[in-house]
Amino acid sequence: MFVQIGSPAKENRMECEKPEWVAQVEGILGALNEGVLIADQCHRIVYVNERMAEMVGSPASEIIGQFASEFYAPGEYAYLMAHSAENALDGQSRFEFVLPQRDGARMPVIISSRSVEDLEGHMFGIVMFTDITEQKRAQEQLREANAQLEKRHKEIEEDLALAARVQQSLAPQSIVWGGMRVETFLDSVRTIGGDFGLVSAEDNEHLTVLVCDVSGHGIGSALVANRLYAEILAEMRGGARLGEMLGELNRFVLQSIGGSSFLFSAAAARLDRGGRCMVFAGAGHPPGMVVTPGKEPRLLESRSMLLGAFDDAVGPEAEVRVDLEPGDRVVLYTDGLTEAFNSRREMLDVDGLRKIVGETSHLPLGEMKQGILDRVAAWRAGPSRDDMSLVLLEVL
Repeated sequence: MFVQIGSPAKENRMECEKPEWVAQVEGILGALNEGVLIADQCHRIVYVNERMAEMVGSPASEIIGQFASEFYAPGEYAYLMAHSAENALDGQSRFEFVLPQRDGARMPVIISSRSVEDLEGHMFGIVMFTDITEQKRAQEQLREANAQLEKRHKEIEEDLALAARVQQSLAPQSIVWGGMRVETFLDSVRTIGGDFGLVSAEDNEHLTVLVCDVSGHGIGSALVANRLYAEILAEMRGGARLGEMLGELNRFVLQSIGGSSFLFSAAAARLDRGGRCMVFAGAGHPPGMVVTPGKEPRLLESRSMLLGAFDDAVGPEAEVRVDLEPGDRVVLYTDGLTEAFNSRREMLDVDGLRKIVGETSHLPLGEMKQGILDRVAAWRAGPSRDDMSLVLLEVL
């Protein structure tokens, strides 16, 4: 049965004389910040310091003379004795447990104990109790904080998964339309990113292909990319020319997302239904390529500056017209392909990609796309560090 400290003494309690050797170290023990209890070989308490009395909540005079078993409920005391025996090493043990207090509370403590023998051959146990209430409170707060972080992390993961599904809708689609075939690829270095592409037959007479690269990675870039995608669709439905569309996109970002650090580049091509006449417009973007079988790919340079920084980024001569023949192919891409570095820190660059495009141009269009991706990956040391978009168009 549990006995509160300070309860009436049991009949077998005796007045205890403090051992002489304890008196000699009492000054040292009294100065400690840990509670100290000394018991004889019958587990009868013969000394406690003032810190121990404070921790228990009873005067030292009420504790001395009690048996150690009177501090704990039977099950607790049995565990305490068993644990002390199991952890004993050369007469010493140290483990975490609790210290019952006068009001019935349990103080978390580290118990350190050792056995000593006095000059007369009597055995005593010296037990030190270190209060770890603050550590336990900090641990509990840390557990709660970790639980909240885990919950928030799960929410973020769910949000990112949804965002990834939404952004996947921005991936350009491979199609066969009119006299043309289109193959596409989009990959974000993170769950979501700033690259997107578009393949759209906005009317029954023209096909438009486009790639866009918003600076940065992650959520911010993806949000801007989604907004730009919507604006591009609106401009195309309104029948805007490519140069006009780039100008409107530039004005939109400056006015609606002004002061942001997000800049973006774009390259777009619009072809008539037969695929013989193409209009190209680029803004701060790596040059597009036109591949004629048996010839080195021609570069289509951007005539406008990077968008989102200057009012006059898009000039009056933003577009260029290109005549195409059956078998010609058009390649649009983002700099995730050209800014690939090998183990010697050499960048593939436009010239390197141009060579790869030329070497794979004899393959069927789908195999050409995969060949380009495979060769860029073979050049690159390690995984990609940037989003990648690739659109290939073939005139049939």
